[in-house]
Amino acid sequence: MQYHTATSFENAVDLAQAAQGTVRFLAGGTDVLVQLRGEFITPDVLIDIKQIPGAADIQCLEDGSWQIGAAVSGAQLDEHEALKAEWPGLVEAMNLIGSTQVQGRATLTGNLCNGSPAADSVPAMLAANASVAIIGPDGQRQVPVKDIPSGPGKTTLKSGEVIATVNLPAQSASGADAYLRFIPRTEMDIAVVGCAVSLELDGPQIAKARIAIGAVAPTVRSVESAADALIDSTLDDEALAALATAVREACDPINDKRGTIEYRTHVAGVLAQRAAKIAYHRARSKL
Repeated sequence: MQYHTATSFENAVDLAQAAQGTVRFLAGGTDVLVQLRGEFITPDVLIDIKQIPGAADIQCLEDGSWQIGAAVSGAQLDEHEALKAEWPGLVEAMNLIGSTQVQGRATLTGNLCNGSPAADSVPAMLAANASVAIIGPDGQRQVPVKDIPSGPGKTTLKSGEVIATVNLPAQSASGADAYLRFIPRTEMDIAVVGCAVSLELDGPQIAKARIAIGAVAPTVRSVESAADALIDSTLDDEALAALATAVREACDPINDKRGTIEYRTHVAGVLAQRAAKIAYHRARSKL
């Protein structure tokens, strides 16, 4: 296996294009190295992008939006107080992944590129309306995060393409988010169900909403009908009931040893209601 340290994202793309055989990009490595050690994949070429200038940076741009480098770890996100204040749900989702040691390496980009339907940070990114900057043989393009997962372990990324940054919009002055997951144990397990909610208020009423669910379908998915159920409400019982119904109707889970279809579907509605209450409380506290 050949190992390269890329000096820029363009250099990483050039290295990938010149490579023969299976290519993998290495940011945190919490997925790739485990797959390699378990002999699930054997890359012919491994391209390390951690040393690229800016890859480990978190930037707040002039318009209030955020640019998070591909190699930024979960620990860095948790230590960034300004980002955590604006997007607490997204940071909490990332911090649910693995142990303290894993948090020092795991990245939003890696969690997205792993293509797992149960990835904790991906529903939170969808609810935040995040996008990614992709650099590839045909140049750079911006793609909504919701368009990246295409199936279990699969993404829409083309051969030779690498994600350079995750981009978050500026948070509204009356906006907030939340993420909750259900797991069989108290920590360090894969989500049986995950749900992210992002809200913007107009006074006590919900003006905008985005809902995303994980581990209950072949890909993480946004649920527009669930968001619509909350618009113009004050998160009363009727809106919460409609939210749960919409979320459950959007579920398409599998049966496995961690949860049946019926169980996952029921829990998804419960988690959506709880996450909505947290996001609503956070948003109200800003008014």
